[in-house]
Amino acid sequence: MCRLFGLLSATDESAEPWLVRSDRSLLAQANVSPEDAQKDGWGVGWFTDGGRARVERGTGCAATEGERELFVRAAQDADGPLILGHLRHASNPLNLTPDRLIGLENSQPFDTHTTLFVHNGSIPFPTETRPFLGLYESKVKGVNDSEVLFWLLVRNTEEHGDPLVGYVRTVEDLVRVWEAMGRPEKPPFSALNVIFSRGPDEMYAFAQWTGDHGTGLIDETRRYFEMAYAATSHRVVVGSEPFDGQRGTWKSLPSGHYLHAKREDGHVTLTTARTPIPDSLELRPPPS
Repeated sequence: MCRLFGLLSATDESAEPWLVRSDRSLLAQANVSPEDAQKDGWGVGWFTDGGRARVERGTGCAATEGERELFVRAAQDADGPLILGHLRHASNPLNLTPDRLIGLENSQPFDTHTTLFVHNGSIPFPTETRPFLGLYESKVKGVNDSEVLFWLLVRNTEEHGDPLVGYVRTVEDLVRVWEAMGRPEKPPFSALNVIFSRGPDEMYAFAQWTGDHGTGLIDETRRYFEMAYAATSHRVVVGSEPFDGQRGTWKSLPSGHYLHAKREDGHVTLTTARTPIPDSLELRPPPS
């Protein structure tokens, strides 16, 4: 599973403190232990002055020699009100060989030039999900199940004009795929923890997962997929877990909840609420 970072600030700033320098930075999370190493790629994305997404990616562990220098340089280059970061611990629902599984085209963030997206979790049926992408299916470049999720969210967001509605429709589509397959024992997703932005003035974070996946990489008092955020009137920082050990600073974004941060009038406003996913969605497999 992967690690996420998102920053929305009232002014242009660097995300280097959270990406590189803090004691629980994204870089520190890259190689906590050999079995939990985020070894399959990394990426940093932000918006340039023209509002166009820029993404720098790597294919290895951000903490290893050679990759670390590239990651730190990307963290230093990233500057603006909106910055996303990602570490990849690849899921492999297609049972691909390592040479096909790993590659720049499979590293996140994914983007459409005007949107940025990072995901932690997996969807086990990406091939069966691709028909739901419609015209966007031709835009899939790699073999990462998260990229299929990305284009599904883009399609639903553009169709409804609202990322929150788009996310709910995306969850519904994944459940439809699962139901069409006879509700197999494997659920329609392990997690749909997503940070998504349509430009430098807004950031959405969605947390949704199934099952128990253990504890956080650094903070063992937290569940693995339990996202965290810290907010002031000047900035909102969100990630897979707190980026430092300051108690009282970080709040949880539990499963079934979302966060929407928006820049306006020189400050950042924040909304958190339960994601309006219908109660009728039943994710348990049929009795054997």
